[in-house]
Formats: sequence, structure tokens, C-alpha cells
Amino acid sequence: MTSPDVTATPARLGTVDRFLPVWILAAMALGLTLAVFAPALGDVLHSFQIGSVSVPIAIGLLVMMYPVLAKVRYSDARAVAGDRRLLISSLVLNWLLGPALMFALAWLLLPDLPEYRTGLIIVGLARCIAMVLIWNDLACGDREAAAFLVAVNSVFQVVAFSALGWFYLQILPTWLGLGTTSASFSIWAITASVLVFLGIPLVAGYLSRRIGEATRGRAWYEARFLPRVGPFALYGLLFTIVMLFTLQGQQVIDRPLDVVRIALPLLVYFAVMFAVAFVVGRMIGLAYQRTTTLAFTAAGNNFELAIAVAIGTFGATSGQALAGIVGPLIEVPALVALVYVALWLRPRLFPSRLAPEAAAPDAAPPVLVPDSA
Repeated sequence: MTSPDVTATPARLGTVDRFLPVWILAAMALGLTLAVFAPALGDVLHSFQIGSVSVPIAIGLLVMMYPVLAKVRYSDARAVAGDRRLLISSLVLNWLLGPALMFALAWLLLPDLPEYRTGLIIVGLARCIAMVLIWNDLACGDREAAAFLVAVNSVFQVVAFSALGWFYLQILPTWLGLGTTSASFSIWAITASVLVFLGIPLVAGYLSRRIGEATRGRAWYEARFLPRVGPFALYGLLFTIVMLFTLQGQQVIDRPLDVVRIALPLLVYFAVMFAVAFVVGRMIGLAYQRTTTLAFTAAGNNFELAIAVAIGTFGATSGQALAGIVGPLIEVPALVALVYVALWLRPRLFPSRLAPEAAAPDAAPPVLVPDSA
């Protein structure tokens, strides 16, 4: 997957990336076709599961994430921790605003469908730790900042997911005089999701850069090695989409009106979270790269965790599970569209190549996104 110069316009995206919506639509169509005309394949794929982790989905996500994490300059990522504006705003958006917004949308738009409503609330609690790296990379966001924020969200996910689920499904509805839902979430399922979908590719990417730079130098690593592994991010993304639609497409086809009802609050959620994060980043003085990273980490969700939790808690045929399944089917095309929105906003809101973070004494040193990385 290409990563164009930060000052480029969307027209300078590589040929493959420029037609990304076409490839994604083709992958979705292929998955739906397989779900309808080869349903036995879906049954076979469902059988490849370790605990709450779907092996086909895991393979696709690991292949997708490794090239992106291999591009991260981890020596620079440590400096991101010093940017308190980025860290605090990310925590507020991800763990206060995001779950609260999804709770509000679920109750406002699905008041008569408690199972779907609960499923959406679970989706809102699962912060993205995988595909966000792809969207951030395509939109020329700050890779080091994305890796750091994803790691922070992973820790919070393990620590806070169950408590937030209890709060939004039982405590807050009681305070507001609404119906409550009893649920207990598996800490193991949450931890396994983080370890598999972030831990493995993160360690692999870190070791690749450390070993590659130590043995052959940074110039060779970024000019020769990264271009060779980069395309696998797109291959992994498309494979994951095909698997998702093959595994879950039949449920979508069987209940199209329900899917539309579930999709509406999701679309509003993605748009609002992205817009609010973009405005916040601009207001607190972040450059385009980190504002984009902030926006995508706030808008994305960990669909694999949401699906695993919903199925493990309520059953594979439950409405809660269907809501989790619809999540990624809507999120993928929605966030691809937001990549183009971010690239369109870049020259209009952030004309300078150099990050204004340099002007803030408590921020990380300015980071320029390398043209060739």
C-alpha cells in the first residue's frame, strides 16, 4: 500500500490505492456471492475457530497489519507519548464520547429493538486496534502516533471494557428509567483479541525494523524491504473483507431491513466521531498527520472483539451478534470514504507540511512523514 507525500493531493495516490473502493466493492461482492452460492464454505470457515478467535479473520488481519506496523519508526513513536494534547483528547474521544454517543444513537434510533440496541452498544465499547492503522496510513496520518494510540486503547480495552459494559447496559439505563440488559463479558476473550490482533503484528513489525536496520541500515529497510511487504496490507484487507462477507453475508441477505435499521446509527456514529475528532485536533493545534490519526482512532471500532463478545454472551444467532456482524460491513466502506474526506480537507485546513506541534513546549518534536516510507 502506498503512502504518498504528506503535501500531495488525493490525485497523487498510487494507482492501487486510488481504486481502493473498487477493490473493496469487488471483495464484498465476492464474499456475498460465496455466501449465497457456496454456503457450505461458510460452514467450513466457521469451524476454523480457536476459542473466540476466527482463524480466517485472524489470518487476514495479521497479514493486513504487519506491513503497516513494519513501517512505524518505533524510536520516534516513543516521543509521541510526550504530546499530552493528543493523548488526552484521544482518551476522551475513545472512552468517554464514543461509548456515550453510541449509547444515545442506539436508544434514539432502535428504541423498539433491544437486541440490536445492545449489540450496537457493545460495538461502541470496542475501540479499534486493527483496521484503523490501514485507514490512517492511506490518509497519510502519523504512523507512530497511530501505533501509540492503538497500544493505549488496547490496555484500556482489557481494563475497562467489562466495567463500561456494566455501566452502559445496566447502571445508566436505570438512572434514565430505561430497560436494562444483564451481561457478563469474558476477560479472556477481550485479552485474546488484543494479543492476537495487535500483539502479534506489533511484535513482528518491531522486530523487522530493529533487525532490518541493524543488519542492512535504515536506507535499505525503507527503500527496499518496505516496498516489497507493503502490498500485503491491501491483500490482507481484501482477504479479510471476503472472509467477513462469506462468513456473515447470508445473515445480511436474510434480514435486509434489519441491516438497514442497524446501519443508520452506525453511519451517524462514524461521521460524528470523525468530524468531532477532526475539529478537536484543529482546535488544539495538532498538525494534519496527528489530527487524522486522532480522527480515525476515534471513529473506528474493534469489530472482531464486538462480534466475539456478542456471540459468546448472547449466542451466534442473537440480534446482538447480528448487530456486531453488520458493524464491519458498514464500517469498511464508511471509513474508506472518510479517507478521501481527510485527504480533501488536508490542503484546505492544513496547508503547512511541518507540524505545528513544534511550537508547543510539552509536545513531541515535529515529525515529518517520510516520502518513501
